[in-house]
Amino acid sequence: MKNVLALDLGASSGRGILGRYDGDRLQMEEIHRFHTGSGCLQGTLYWDILQIMEDVKRSVVRARQAASGELASLAVDTWGVDYAYLDSNGDLLSNPIHYRDVRNTRMYEQIFRDIPREMVYQETGIQFLPLNTLVQLYADQQMRPHIPEAASDLLLMPDLINYFLTGRKLCEETIASTTQLYNPVERRWSASVFQQLGLPLEKMAEVQAAPAYVGDIQADVAEEMQLPAPLPVCLIGSHDTASAVAAVPFDSEDGAAYISSGTWSLLGIELRNPVINDRARQANLTNEIGVEGRIRFLKNITGLWMLEQCREIWRDHGEDVSYETLNQQAREEESAPFCLDMDAARFLHPENMLEKIAGYCRETGQPVPKTIGQYVLGIYESLASSYNQHLSNLESVVGEKLTKIHIVGGGSRNELLCQMTADITGRDVLAGPAEATAIGNILVQLMAAGELNGLAEARELVRRSMQPQHYAPQSR
Repeated sequence: MKNVLALDLGASSGRGILGRYDGDRLQMEEIHRFHTGSGCLQGTLYWDILQIMEDVKRSVVRARQAASGELASLAVDTWGVDYAYLDSNGDLLSNPIHYRDVRNTRMYEQIFRDIPREMVYQETGIQFLPLNTLVQLYADQQMRPHIPEAASDLLLMPDLINYFLTGRKLCEETIASTTQLYNPVERRWSASVFQQLGLPLEKMAEVQAAPAYVGDIQADVAEEMQLPAPLPVCLIGSHDTASAVAAVPFDSEDGAAYISSGTWSLLGIELRNPVINDRARQANLTNEIGVEGRIRFLKNITGLWMLEQCREIWRDHGEDVSYETLNQQAREEESAPFCLDMDAARFLHPENMLEKIAGYCRETGQPVPKTIGQYVLGIYESLASSYNQHLSNLESVVGEKLTKIHIVGGGSRNELLCQMTADITGRDVLAGPAEATAIGNILVQLMAAGELNGLAEARELVRRSMQPQHYAPQSR
């Protein structure tokens, strides 16, 4: 039995998942769940990296207990784009700033006065979003230059956690590819983008592809967790979407799209080579790198974030906000009263989402929702309609008909949303696994250990271990 620990950190919660592989089947056990906290200080939204590290260490301790001490390795995946600076002693200079901080929207238009969009896309193949690392580094340069000037190193979030564990500074390739600073064709940092904006290329870590090993947990950290023996930290697809896509149970490479459904919805296809041309740029499609150098050609869509923000408000007013209850209320509505532009920047920031939706409806001449069920149904229909639009864009750019959709991640448990996606897109939906990110993390650890011979064999293990739920399109 091979026991490995997946530390899967999403933008709202993190989990420690123990994976057990017996040579034929994969079993998983959640051993610790925690909030990936953030806080606002003097108008800036920061990640609480110190608390995150405490929960990372707590996950390791609990995993060893659950595995009776027999833990072969661990690996970390997180959301993309965010980072922190280290000084010459390797000490943290500032808590990482959250990608939803308002400074990014302020800088988004300004940056493209200094560098052409066409040049950035040609170099990086990444869609234009105000949260991209490119925009954040530019914001640092404009608004707090003393921090990057004092820094010796910049590490992206999963690489930062790996550094705190092992003392090694490196950058895993899938997370590098989210930054809009990495060239996916030449597989290197884009020197021309850094140079044109005067950004600190010399502070970026060496890029390394997974699967590989970062190193063992360093002695002082191991002592904190009372580890009796060295514990290796594995390099996997450390962007959470890269890990999720690694676990998509494709049975062939033809005609299938995926949606990694959670806080964000990442909708795309897997390719062998990047697609960087005017049509892809105009459709704002992105070329991120996946496990084994595959290209995740996708669109980043605001996902269940909006509903989660609404749930927080309803919860504060004493409402039952379980998905079972919300979906039942949505089913009782005859139709969705509104359809939202899921790409609109106004929905990016954590403010009163009910008011934002109502305001959008008033501005666009649509009925303002009056019930919880109308809000829920409207968000779902907006999501499914957005999926349909961007699937058509993908088909147009790559010249391939996409006949089915694999939905993985937490949203794959949402039967109403999955059925609406099948109905509105007119495509078969295969839902699951829900824990795809943690599964992909575990699979690549097993690949690094020689237990699995590549991605095709890893996906076969997923198909053998977990059965997806099928949703066929129904007439509406």
